[in-house]
Amino acid sequence: MNVSTKQEYRVTSGGLTLHAIAQGNPEATPLVLVHGYPDNHTVWDKVAEKLEQDYRIIRYDVRGAGRSDKPARTRDYRMALLAQDLEAVVNALIPGRPFHLVAHDWGAIQSWETVTTGALDGRIRSYTSISGPCLDHVGYWLRERIAQPRSGGTTKVLRQVASSWYVMMFQIPLLPEALWSAGLDRLWPGFLRKYEQIDDAAFSPLQKADGRHGVKLYRANFLPKLLRPEPRKAACPVQVILPTRDSYVGPQLAENLSRWTGKLTLQEVDAPHWAPLSNPGVISQSVREFVQAHA
Repeated sequence: MNVSTKQEYRVTSGGLTLHAIAQGNPEATPLVLVHGYPDNHTVWDKVAEKLEQDYRIIRYDVRGAGRSDKPARTRDYRMALLAQDLEAVVNALIPGRPFHLVAHDWGAIQSWETVTTGALDGRIRSYTSISGPCLDHVGYWLRERIAQPRSGGTTKVLRQVASSWYVMMFQIPLLPEALWSAGLDRLWPGFLRKYEQIDDAAFSPLQKADGRHGVKLYRANFLPKLLRPEPRKAACPVQVILPTRDSYVGPQLAENLSRWTGKLTLQEVDAPHWAPLSNPGVISQSVREFVQAHA
């Protein structure tokens, strides 16, 4: 049976409309893939191709990205609304069915909100996070490491702050938007080819809008979460994939993560940050093995 045909959907979440895609065997176990910044659902193309024969693959453009609606107000990108979007997509495309959740970069950051707040408890059978920590967990990690300067805590914090320099830049009004409008979208494929080893990176006409609107994700959530973290524990088994050549998310953010998860698997892979594009075979294999272990 040919299961590669994609079906496109328009899903309503609150007052927004989201663009979603389903492909693969309709009767197979569903996998829901959530993309990060400044991407859209196409960041998962290569991984989806490797998994669609055995799974029902669900993807969507998060609010502000791709062909989904792009709210103008920063507060419309808050974490609770992002979790509401994920719930709307799975209720529309796989109503009532259990599924496995896989997310990268900002998609992983926002998906932690779902797996730790209980809205889809019992349906999420496993969660795989790639290069996207829970901001609440990071808030606690920062406090604990700063309080342990003699054991190297301050050094670890400074190392991560240096890697995450862009987060503070995104807080500056208008600057990131101006960079994308000035032509960063044209330079983006060259950046991916040079620094992320993505040889087939190509220009996308959606890239400028994805970059300009997506910065609101950072403005709406980073500082509130880091300054006022809440204890969040995942109710499902969690796999954290750690690309060893990730220039933005360091392995130190996975320290003591087991206290926030019932069952935790840490998986190192030899890849840069955009591993779903540069190393889709490695990522799809790690996802497949974890899903099979928690069928």
